[in-house]
Order: sequence, then C-alpha cells, then structure tokens
Amino acid sequence: MSDLKIIGRSEELFLEDLKEFDEEFRSMLSGSRILVVGAGGTIGQAVCKEIFERSALSLHAVDISENSLVELVRDIRSSQGYVTSDFKTFALDVGSREFELMFESEGPYDYVFNLSAMKHVRSERDLFTLLRLVRVNILNTIKLAELCEKSNVKKYFCVSTDKAANPVNMMGCSKKIMELFLRDKSRSLPVSMARFANVAFSDGSLLHGFNQRYLKKQPISAPRDVRRYFVTKKESGLLCLFSALKGDNREIFFPKLTSELHLTNFSDIAERFILHHGYEPYHCVSEEHARNEAAVLMEKRRWPCYFFNSDTTGEKPHEEFFVGSEKLDFHRFKEIGVIENTGFDDPKTLNLFLNEVNNALVDKSYKKENLVQLFRELVPEFDHSETGKHLDEKM
Repeated sequence: MSDLKIIGRSEELFLEDLKEFDEEFRSMLSGSRILVVGAGGTIGQAVCKEIFERSALSLHAVDISENSLVELVRDIRSSQGYVTSDFKTFALDVGSREFELMFESEGPYDYVFNLSAMKHVRSERDLFTLLRLVRVNILNTIKLAELCEKSNVKKYFCVSTDKAANPVNMMGCSKKIMELFLRDKSRSLPVSMARFANVAFSDGSLLHGFNQRYLKKQPISAPRDVRRYFVTKKESGLLCLFSALKGDNREIFFPKLTSELHLTNFSDIAERFILHHGYEPYHCVSEEHARNEAAVLMEKRRWPCYFFNSDTTGEKPHEEFFVGSEKLDFHRFKEIGVIENTGFDDPKTLNLFLNEVNNALVDKSYKKENLVQLFRELVPEFDHSETGKHLDEKM
C-alpha cells in the first residue's frame, strides 16, 4: 500500500494541470537561477527535486540543517543522477550575516523559494519558542524579501498554511501575519504563496510519527475527532512550482477540493497504516494500557493504538483553505484554486507590530499573553483558546 492509499486516495493531484504547463515550466527554469531556502525540509526537498528534474540553469539549496542537505544531495544523485547546471548546497541560517553574504555573492537569482518555517502547533507552549516562531515565520521572511527586492528577483515565493485561514493557533496566525507583510512588500517585489494541506509523512508530522513508532515497536496514538486534508510530498513540490511560476503578484494557490481530496480523520489513517504493515489495530483505553500491553499484543500480530478526543491548545477540528471574504478563482486550473490579488494593509499597523516584537525580544517581563494579544490586534479573526494542555503531554 502506497502513502496515497494510506491517506485514503487512489489518484495523484495536479497531473492534469502539469500536462498543460510542464513544457512551459521547463522552458522557464532552463534559463533561470533558483534559490530554495528551507531546502532540507520535506516540502523543500520536494521542490528541489521538481526543479532539478527540469534542469534549471542554477539551483542553490539552503537549510539550517547540514544533515538534511546531505540527504537531499544523496536522494537527488541516487534518483535523478547528475546535470551540467550549477547545483550547490549551503548549511546556513537565513537570519544570519553569513546568509546575506552568500546571497550577495552567489546571486542574483531569478526565483527565490522560501520554504523555511516552524510548523508545529506544539510551539504554543512557551513564550521563548513562540518568539523563535515569530523570527522564522515572519521576521526572516521580511528580511529575505528585502534582499530579493534589492537584487530585482522576478518572484519571491513563500509557503503559507491552511491554518492561516480563520486561524486558531499561533503557528497558523503567524503565517497569516506573514501573508500580510508579503502583501505590503508586493508593492515593489512580485510575491506569491501557497496554502497547504498537511504533507503526508513529512518530517515531524503525526504520520511521520506513525513510521517512527512502528520502527521502534511502540504504540500508535492519534486524535479521533481531528480531520485534515493531505497531499503527498511530490504534490507539495508541484503546488509550490505552480504558484511561483504561474502566480500573479500577491496570489495564493491552494489545492482545489475534489472527490480525491477530502477531510480525513487521523485515527482512520492510523488504522490503515497498521493494516498495511500486517497487524490488526487493537484499541486501548489509555496511553498506559497501550504501553503496558504493547509487547504481548505485537506477538499476536495486533498493534496497540490509543485514540482520543483532542483537548490541546490550538487544535482545530477541521481545516479550510480560504475564508468568505477572499476573492477566488476556480477556473484557471483544473485542480488548483487561486486567492486573487488582495488590497494592502496599513503600513503603520505593520510597523507597530514589528516594534512590539522587537520589544518582546529584549523585555524580560514580556509574557506569552502579551504576544497572543499582539497577534489578535493585527488579525482580529484570530480565535485563540488556551486550554492549558499541549501536544507534548500526549504520547
């Protein structure tokens, strides 16, 4: 059973659109110099493989994780071989001076893909992790936009998230705020974005956790009342490619809902995963029950699983890609929807947000509640609820 079947689908997305535009993509990339930031992550690796396959004139990959870049190179060389174009990797923090020097020395670039992000809702738990989230998802995005603006980049693409639509957690709201700042930057720099479904089995995801639990012979745990949309790794790379190369300024691409793409419960995926590996799901009444019975159950080809109702901060029962106030285009592509060009926000309000964030980075008395309120002031629809429970308390 493939990853596709485990997430409850039988067909890949975006292939019809790709047939129509693939030759155009190859032509555009063959003469273009590309920079991918966050290239070692799941989406970053998928984007690099799509670009590499189409023989870009130059592909430079940046990630803070040296090990992830090593695996990216090994994966590409082992699956696609070698090309005559310029392919380099750089283990750098996008917020560092070293990155600025690399950008100025190795550029200019035609297209810049910013795929770096802190993506976990579990980052809700403390002020310090939240400030890191703000730096990665917002401040570094702005800094890279300014570098792109100075060097006349043709398009600056940034990955957003479905959790930016009617956000209920700080991660999703940080990406919504990123969208606001990019809209402001688009006055002088062409930008486009994509709101994603969850990427199946991406590093650190719950589905990736299923793999880890299986390899370590440990119980599988998942919420039974949380539903999500899922795309494959390849589909994530293609959606980024479409937005970067075909998106107009300030547009946001998202997967169009079809009979194939539908909301799926984590618990259903967990059961299909267990069956795929030749075991029968065995429902336990608690984490302790699942841990204590694991060895005995596995000998009988049963896999202990614990499914629960979600009660942690920042969890949304179901996801959505857009809100009613956004102008949508469902006709341009067969399987991709587009949130069209939107207006600008007040630059003064955005500057006040940045000033307050900078204060938070030096003010030892600053509290998490202050940051939550700051987010609400910039995104009034932010419906944040603090339950006092977090994902680190779950198995």
